[in-house]
Amino acid sequence: MSSTESPIEFEALLEYLRRSRGFDFTGYKRASLMRRISKRMQGIGIADYSEYQDYLEVHPEEFTLLFNTVLINVTAFFRDPQAWQVLAHEVIPPMIRAKAPGQPVRVWSAGTATGEEAYTIAMVLAEQLGFDDFRERVKIYATDVDDEALTKARHATYNEREVQGVPPTLLEKYFDHSEIGYTFHKNLRRQIIFGRHDITQDSPISRIDLLVSRNALMYFNAETQARILARFHFALVDGGVLFLGRAETLLTHSNAFNPIDLKRRISVKVGSPLLRERLLMAVHDEPDEPAQVDRRVRTRDAAFDAAGVAQVVVDGNGILALANERSRELFGLTYADLGRPLQDLKLSYRPVELRGALEQVQTERRTVVIPDVEWQQAPGERHWFDIQLVPLLDAAHILLGVSIAFTDITAAKRLQLELEHSNQELETAYEELQTRSTELNQVNAFLESILMSLHGGVVVLDRELKVLVWNSQAEDLRGLRGDEVIGQHFLNLDIGLPVERLGRPLRACLSEDAVQSTTTLDATNRRGKSITCDVTCMPLVGPRSEVRGAILVMESREGASPPRST
Repeated sequence: MSSTESPIEFEALLEYLRRSRGFDFTGYKRASLMRRISKRMQGIGIADYSEYQDYLEVHPEEFTLLFNTVLINVTAFFRDPQAWQVLAHEVIPPMIRAKAPGQPVRVWSAGTATGEEAYTIAMVLAEQLGFDDFRERVKIYATDVDDEALTKARHATYNEREVQGVPPTLLEKYFDHSEIGYTFHKNLRRQIIFGRHDITQDSPISRIDLLVSRNALMYFNAETQARILARFHFALVDGGVLFLGRAETLLTHSNAFNPIDLKRRISVKVGSPLLRERLLMAVHDEPDEPAQVDRRVRTRDAAFDAAGVAQVVVDGNGILALANERSRELFGLTYADLGRPLQDLKLSYRPVELRGALEQVQTERRTVVIPDVEWQQAPGERHWFDIQLVPLLDAAHILLGVSIAFTDITAAKRLQLELEHSNQELETAYEELQTRSTELNQVNAFLESILMSLHGGVVVLDRELKVLVWNSQAEDLRGLRGDEVIGQHFLNLDIGLPVERLGRPLRACLSEDAVQSTTTLDATNRRGKSITCDVTCMPLVGPRSEVRGAILVMESREGASPPRST
């Protein structure tokens, strides 16, 4: 098995992507996921998953290129036109007729990519309702995990090739044409809310009438598909419509959805009558004995009070109804604050402004999360919270109040900040290393040019007389390449030169007195011709005047008189 096929290293890479950038690919089909990531790795010449993780740590811009490769955003306006015809003419009209006049129509486009699907839904609904009713009643929530794709979706501008699927009459009616392309009408675009959302792990949007998710499920394994479909089921109102892609089925959730048009993958949510009946029975049953009721109430209150997460409950009138022990400690609440309007308490704006989010939950009847809230309680004492506001609804879907939970993420945030600081230091060190490497390369090139400019052969030895440098003139003179002699003991080399006669001058050169000398030797060059060679031996001196080795300069005198030592 090659390194790129190692499941351990691959899973470690996925965990790194989840921790560092919040992308959880663990539910994706492994074969296709490995193929896409390997394709990106091949593009930059990396064959090992752990090496690619190192590369991502040093090159953060690579994340965008990787996610663009993995998150294949295949979408188009009115993709599979026959399915959209069925939805527009057979499904949506009765869905709208079943609603009271003026009642909101809520749609979720999950995995919307670059927005074509969301704007297709908008055109279909606007054709049914008319512009005015559409603006008054419709909210389309368009979500994806790809921030770059969402940016394009918000701009709502497409080129001529991208709008080919839009019928000409609708193209003229719903788009403004300019030099930059076709832009969806701004006054209708306000009804479409684009946002980042991971369907595998984020809380689903609630009270949805129509949920469109075409060919997003096909990339996930069976277990993750089942989890996503359960979230979709929760998101839809009873009788809500689910519109999937042609490559997707509901075999594992056949009891949760009934097909409207099996071929076009259009289904309706099946409610939970048994559960609803049990809730209604619980409301209308005769009360238990007073002692049993009291015991259950005390047990419930004790469980709420002992929760490790700070939590308060605000009733439908904005009155603080409950506050557990952790919230009382954290925010300085007392029992006297119970029954007071939340807006009169510091908690309403500290650690974060809650009133707007509270109003949104009460109006839209859906969970709102305010992530990564920083709160400095005292100088030098910072805490971070994820704040979740959840609507509390009874069996008849009537709002009872809102639960507000403050999850302390300080430890994780500090680790994240430390990691970011370490990464910044690593990047700085890497940049300095690159600078020093460049400078070193320049120095080496400069020294190399000096060595090449000398007429004689130059050899540099360490104190053990092993060859450190062997310039090109030495190669021409002695007939041996540098890679053949580097690291070799100089006195053991067969270079056509009686090197044994250089032992004494070399030792003198390496002594404390560091004596420089010139020796004339009878030698043979690489062509086999007899020559006279002057060998100058001089000390290699370090920055503290210590002798680190020796430098030999060899100059030939062809046809000269017989050698003599000096």
